[in-house]
Order: sequence, then C-alpha cells, then structure tokens
Amino acid sequence: MLHIFRQMKTRDRWLALLCLCLVCGQVYFDLKLPDYTAAITVLISSEVTEMSEYWSAGLKMLGCALCSAGLTVIVGFFVARIAADFSFDIRSLVFNKVTDFGSGDIKKFSTASLITRTTNDITQIQMIIAMGLQMMLRAPIMAIWAIIKIVGKSWQLSAVVAAAVLVVVISLIILLAIMIPKFRIVQRQIDDVNRITEENLNGIRVVRAFNAEKYQEDKFETANDNLKRTQLFTGRGMAFLNPIMMFVQSAVTLGIYYVGAILINNIEIPMTDMTAMAAAISDRSVMLGDVVSFSSYAMYVIMSFVMLLMIFMMLPRAQVSARRISEVIDSDVAVTEGSEKTGSETGTIEFKNVSFHYPDASEDCLKNISFSAKKGETVAFIGATGSGKSTLAELAARLYDATSGEIRLDGRNISEYTFNTLYDKVGFVPQKAQLFSDTIKGNISFGDCGHEVTDRDVEEALDIAQATDFVSEMDGGMDARIAQGGTNVSGGQKQRLSIARALARKPEILILDDTFSALDYKTDRILRQRLMQERKNMTCLIVAQRIGTIRNADKIVVLDDGAIVGMGTHDELMKSCPVYQEIALSQLSEDELAANA
Repeated sequence: MLHIFRQMKTRDRWLALLCLCLVCGQVYFDLKLPDYTAAITVLISSEVTEMSEYWSAGLKMLGCALCSAGLTVIVGFFVARIAADFSFDIRSLVFNKVTDFGSGDIKKFSTASLITRTTNDITQIQMIIAMGLQMMLRAPIMAIWAIIKIVGKSWQLSAVVAAAVLVVVISLIILLAIMIPKFRIVQRQIDDVNRITEENLNGIRVVRAFNAEKYQEDKFETANDNLKRTQLFTGRGMAFLNPIMMFVQSAVTLGIYYVGAILINNIEIPMTDMTAMAAAISDRSVMLGDVVSFSSYAMYVIMSFVMLLMIFMMLPRAQVSARRISEVIDSDVAVTEGSEKTGSETGTIEFKNVSFHYPDASEDCLKNISFSAKKGETVAFIGATGSGKSTLAELAARLYDATSGEIRLDGRNISEYTFNTLYDKVGFVPQKAQLFSDTIKGNISFGDCGHEVTDRDVEEALDIAQATDFVSEMDGGMDARIAQGGTNVSGGQKQRLSIARALARKPEILILDDTFSALDYKTDRILRQRLMQERKNMTCLIVAQRIGTIRNADKIVVLDDGAIVGMGTHDELMKSCPVYQEIALSQLSEDELAANA
C-alpha cells in the first residue's frame, strides 16, 4: 500500500501534513472539554461559587466545541480533495498502463479483472484515504494524548482503562487474522462476477439462440452466491466487534465510577476538626472532578479504538486492492517501443525465420516463417483453422513480439520504431470488428495517424470500403451514432466501417485479418478491385478463408500447423501445393477453377 501512496502528488502530501496539524488542534480542543467538566464539578461542590464562574467555564467549553467542529469541517474538506485527486491520478495511471498493454498482457490479467481494478479497487483506496486521514490520524493522537492526561492521576482508574484497551486489542487481532484472507477472496470473487456478467452481455445472442439462459443464470448464481457467502462471513465477523466495543464502553464507565466511588469513600471526613473537615470535603470534590474527567478521557481512549476499528474494517480490503493495483502498475509491458522514427525503405515488410509461441503455451504456434512483401504488393495467407494466420497478422501489426527471428518493416526491425511511427505506417483491421460509441465519422477518423483525417478522407475511405450506401441511408449520414460495440449495425457493415477506418489513415501497409468473412461475394470482389485501383502503392497483407478473395494476390502463403507449406501465385500453388489444392477444391469445383483461370 505504501507503494501506491508514493504516487501521491507533492501538493496532496502538503495538504495531508496540514490535515495532521489541524487534527492535532481538533484533538487539543476535544481534550480540553473534560478539564472544564471537572472544574464545573468542583464548582458545584463549592459553597462560595459565583455564577460568573459557571458562565466562564461553560463559555470556554462552548468555544472549544465550536473550534473542534470548525476544524473538523476544514479537515473534511481537505481530505475529500486529497482522496478525489489521488483516486483520479491512480485511475489515470492504471488506465494509461493498460492502454500500453499488448494482447498477452491483457490475457494475463483478464478484462474483467482489469475493470475491477480500475473501478472497485481504486474506490476502496479512495475510501481508506477519505476516512484514514480523519480517523487514522485522529485516533492514535487522541488515544495517546488522553492517556498522557490520565496517567499519574490514579493508578487504580488507569488499570481499569488498561484492561479495557487490552480486551479491545486482543479482539481486533483475532478477528483481523480471520478476516484478512477472506477479503482477498472477496476481490477475486468480484472478478468472477464481472467476468460472467461480461461474457453473458457480449454473448447474449448466442445464449438466446442456444436456449442457455438457465445455464448462464445458474453459472452467475454460483459465483454470486460464493461472493454473498464470503461477504456475509466478513460482515458478521466485523459486526461482532460492535457489541464488544459497546460492552467495553459500558464496562469501563461502570468500572471507573465504581473504583472512583471507593476512592472517594476512602477519603475520611474528620468531624471534630473543622479545618480538616473542610480540606477532606475539598479533596472529595477534587476526586469527584477527577473521576468525571477520567471517565471522559477513558471514553476518548475507547472512542479512538472504535475509530481504529472502523479503519481496520476497511483496511484489509484496501490492502488487497492496493496490491492488485500495484500488480498492474508494476507489471512489465511485453511490447515496448523503440526510438526510431524513420525507415530506409517505404512500404516493405519482411519476416526472417520468425517463430512465436504465446506466453502460456509450451510449443510454437508459428515456426520458422520467412517471406517478404514489396511496396504495392498484395500477400495473402490461407490455411486451415488454427494454422497461425491471425497470429502472423498480429505479429506484423506488433501486437506481440516474435519469440525468435526478425520482422523488418521499411528496412528496419519493427521493434526499433516508436509506436506513433509504427502505427502511422500500418493500418490494422482485426478479425473481430470493433466500433466505439461515437458517430460514424468519429469512428472512421479515430486515433492519431500523423496527419489530419479530413471529411474528404472519410468519404473516400467509406466509398472504397463499399460503405457509402448504407451510411447515407442512416439518420444523419456520417454523423449517425454508433451504439456501444456497434450493436446497431450488421456484421458486414461493422467490417466495412473497420476497413474504412484503416483506409482513412492512408497507411503504407494495410493488414486485413479475415475482414471479408461477413461480406457477400459481390461486395468482397468490388472492395478488392477498388483497393487495387485507389491504393496501388499500398502494401496489403490479407488473411482470408476464401480462395476467391486471394487468388489474384501477388503472393499466397499457405500455412499448415504454424509452418509454411507453400508459397507462390494461385496457379503455381495449384500445381505444387497439395494443401492449397485441397482448400481450393473444397470451395470450388475443377470446372469453376478452370473457368476462373
């Protein structure tokens, strides 16, 4: 947790120090009240007290109470500002760190867990700061200051307070030792609930299509019930402390007055000597005042432990949350940027003996991949499901780094470029089209590509991607709103808008990861023709399942089980590559292949 607090700005640290000073003033005024209570008690016992003395002591008590209340308000204002600023900074830090994550880093934590860490976990930290700077600072200062005030007045009364404190401390230690492991489990179970909820919302159509509502409900019910049981356990455990504290408060008050009564009764009043009698009565009055003030000080000590109890109820979860946030902030990003901003060539990409395996995999999913693409060429990749086509496209877009070998882009190792330079050169359209809750124009001009994307660029990209027709029919045209996740457009429309977004950047290299799968054959053919006409100097890497989509490519790379088993043009592969022949014949008849040729 200390590592998290080191992220606090210098300004907030100075405000926290100011709060500490104000809390000391607040405690000072609070602890002055029992002194005036004792003074009034003594005045009541005196036979020659003037009314002005009562008014003086009462007004001083009122002044102390008002000063304490004023300082409490000021501390609350500053603490709320510190907590809000700190949570804002940490949330931004976590979000920016996650933005730098590669696909492997995201999978290591899971999306649901990262959402929980960015929201719920940071809220726990914010709450502990908001309460901690008020209670955690005030409680020990008040307890120590009150103990100093009562020490030396009466060892008997001090023993009563010490016994009460011992009971409270032992109770806290036992319960916290039981609760802290449970709080760790709570955060993991919240991750599970978020994950199942996210899966259900993302796959709601599949759930309904397969009549799996009951299955999903049971799955959620199990995770939700586990969370409920753990939270009930921790809640009941912490609730057990409340009656303990109430019992201790009542017991210590009763004990102080009982012991005080014995001490007062032990002061004998001689009936024969009037001077000694007056002195004994005065001693009894002073002792009564001490007992009253001692009772108030004891309540402050116990109240300090009550405040610490409230903090301790939140602290274990906050510690778990701080540890989870630190894991994100301190995690090493697998894909780091270089410093180069220029290459020696334009529009070229080359794989040299590239192999790759995922972080949690035991063997390579790509093995010794070598090919090159020159400026303006179209290189296509085809193969069976699981042959590594999409992984190869992600390596070309540097979503992962190769395990071995080298990927060169424009004559330089791809890892040497800054991210801005790399993604100014590369336009990547992923297999799963992703749209954002924005206008169509906002989605197409999304991001920074090193130059301004004008309305003309957006219109041209939509036209090439064969999206102009359906966009013009939408209410508002390019200003029509896209729902979150693109749920108000079809799969084919989402793919065409994703392609348009990449084209609007005018990249040197366009990577299309099976982005024609939801398009009909006619739209597929026209889109590819327009690409060749309008983007002649753009290098294209195309992952596809259809022979018709890639047969006119300058080079076709055939993958099987992560290795290249054929490379060449369509006609060359039809003569020399059995895997390609099998794929082609599974989609087209021999007569169709001959006619197309």
